[in-house]
Order: sequence, then C-alpha cells, then structure tokens
Amino acid sequence: MHHQLCSHYHIGLTEAGCDEAGRGCLAGSVYAAAVILPSDYSNEQLNDSKQLTERQRYALREVIMRDAVAWAVGVVTPEEIDKINILNASILAMHRALDQLAVRPEAIIVDGNRFKPYQHLPYATIVKGDGKYLSIAAASILAKTFRDDYMNGLAAEYPQYDWLNNKGYPTKKHREAIRQYGITPYHRRSYNLLGDRQLTIPFEF
Repeated sequence: MHHQLCSHYHIGLTEAGCDEAGRGCLAGSVYAAAVILPSDYSNEQLNDSKQLTERQRYALREVIMRDAVAWAVGVVTPEEIDKINILNASILAMHRALDQLAVRPEAIIVDGNRFKPYQHLPYATIVKGDGKYLSIAAASILAKTFRDDYMNGLAAEYPQYDWLNNKGYPTKKHREAIRQYGITPYHRRSYNLLGDRQLTIPFEF
C-alpha cells in the first residue's frame, strides 16, 4: 500500500513542481520539467514513480501532458554544463522550463535541496520530493522520458557508447567505449569521464 502523494505545498497558490534528469550522466544535455497540475488532482500511478517501467513512464507522460494545467521542458547543453557546472546547469534547466509555462505559477516546489530564486516567487526545496508531491513526480517523468528520447536519438549517431541502454550514465560499457573511441561532442568534458581521478563535480544536491 503506497502512501498518497500530496497535491500542494503552497496551499491556495498556483504551484509548479520541478525536477531534472541526467545530472549524473557523462554525456548529453541535462533536462528539467515544470508541471502545474489541477489543485484537486489525483493519480494512483504517480504514487510510486521510481518503480515505474519504461512503458508505464511513457504512458503516464501522455496522461500528464493531457491533464496538466501547464507543462514545459527546459534543456541545458553539455557545453553549458562545462562552463557553469552541473548544479548551476540543473537549476538553469528548471528556470528554462518555468520560463515556457503557458500558465504563470505563483509558487514553486523543487525536488532536492538546492535552487535559486525564480522571479521572486516563493519556493520550497524538498528532498525526495518526487515521492511526496504529485507535480514533482509528474515533472520527474516528463524530464526523464524527454531526455531518454534525446539520448536514444544520439545513440543512433554514436552506437558504440551503448546510450540506448545507459542514457549517458557512467556504466562500465560506456567508460570502456570512451577509452577505446575517445569522446564525442556530446560528452561533458568537465566530468571524470574515465573514472580514474577524484571527482570534482557535485553529483548530489
């Protein structure tokens, strides 16, 4: 029996939930989504979004896109990540998603514990927020599925890195391909790509 996710943190305000995908990847852009759900929204499937299969995630994406008051996705490129670091890039991706919302939020809730103010709106950072709030869970699904689509497209261009399976994360096969073939224009040069030196990039908020 899963606990019921909460609808709102800021009661009475039009609230956008934000989450990102791809922060720990060695290659590819970082994606973030912002989602505003109806105030009385409920969806049993969102209650355990971490346990969803790929097929369930894509089915839920269609439901979220249909049911949301507004939704948007923001992207920050590998080049930008290398310039401003992944923490700043993840927050920038969320800001870019918020910029594109057709309905303006009055408050923001964010998965994790780091954020930067957005247009003077009240916000809350919530650790494991995708397991607590419906709009963050919805944003998590959009960010992951849209990023997976993007990495699947890159995988066709560079099949040797196994991006269809690892989506750019640092698997053994991915790192072995970097050793054998070098890096692509999509790799994050500021990252510990071979796993052979001390990490200097913050992977966790």
